[in-house]
Amino acid sequence: MGLIRQLVIVLVLAGLAWGGYELYQRYGAPAEQGGSAQRSAPRSVNVQVATAETVTLQRQVEAVGTTRAKQSVDIVPSAEGRITALEVEPGQEVAAGDVIARLDDDIETAALAEAKATLEEKTKAVERGETLLRSSTVSQASLEQLRSDLAIAQAALARADRNLSDRTIRAPFAGVVGMTSVDLGARVDSDTVLTTLDDLSDVEIEFRLPETVYGQIRDGQAVEADSAAFPQRSFAGKVTAIDTRVDQGSRSFRVRAQLPNPDRALPVGMFMRLDLNLASRQGVVVPEEALLVQGPATYLFVVEDGKAVRQRVETGQRRDGLVEITDGVASGATVVSRGIQSLRDGSPVEILNAPSSAPVKPSAADHPDDERRRT
Repeated sequence: MGLIRQLVIVLVLAGLAWGGYELYQRYGAPAEQGGSAQRSAPRSVNVQVATAETVTLQRQVEAVGTTRAKQSVDIVPSAEGRITALEVEPGQEVAAGDVIARLDDDIETAALAEAKATLEEKTKAVERGETLLRSSTVSQASLEQLRSDLAIAQAALARADRNLSDRTIRAPFAGVVGMTSVDLGARVDSDTVLTTLDDLSDVEIEFRLPETVYGQIRDGQAVEADSAAFPQRSFAGKVTAIDTRVDQGSRSFRVRAQLPNPDRALPVGMFMRLDLNLASRQGVVVPEEALLVQGPATYLFVVEDGKAVRQRVETGQRRDGLVEITDGVASGATVVSRGIQSLRDGSPVEILNAPSSAPVKPSAADHPDDERRRT
């Protein structure tokens, strides 16, 4: 009898529970359901956005090279001797003909004076011979010998004058003097390098390009170069020479460019990176940080009606933090640039910044790795 009573009690309690649940669902659920729906509604995600823009894209090829002077020579004396004067300092600009150094010239000065005296003597002898010839005092043969001696004296004077001028070392052209390698009083000869002289008004860069772009390079083509030594500066120049041969080993050819250097900022031997523009076209770009890569596919989140809509896209050129969108998003679309990690397709968004244009520079160009990524 006890067991039956317990079963009855359990059934009564179960009935009361079920009735209470039904009453709750009928009279109390609407208000609670509204609150539950309100609590379960998805929250907005804070994002920053940018506008996809159409810009001019330039197809470029990159290269590296080393600067060299327009003209460059090692300054060496033409004669042996002891240095009596150094007229320049390292880094000094000189004009053509300026004195760089002087050698002792006592012997050469004396030799020049002797040659001048001999020439004067031979000149007077010829004058006397011509006078005596008219009176038949000397023969024509004697006069010819005197004239020959005069010519020899003239040559000796020219030689003595040249030997004396060789004791003064002058700049063959205008340029900048390098470091000196000798001291005052040192004895030098024609194999001794006193210093260097570089014409840095323009610098040349020789570099190599792949044979695939041979037909797209021409004389006068614009070149932009930069160096790690001047991170905020770009140097503009032009192509001045293109090799007529392609190296069979490297399948590349040599190109030479010239960069104006009016402030002498670029020295000889500096490593530089160059960009050559090959072609230009219009394209749509967005910030590279807006891309979402999932496996082989690439996506953007486009803001439409306050929601982030995931859109698959095809990319092209990349440079300076920008990426070209070749398919999937049109110019003028508002794309999420920051906060994509928290987004899902259809997520409501709250824009923290006013939609603005992407930070587009005057041109965007191929990144060296772009072609490899697209193949």
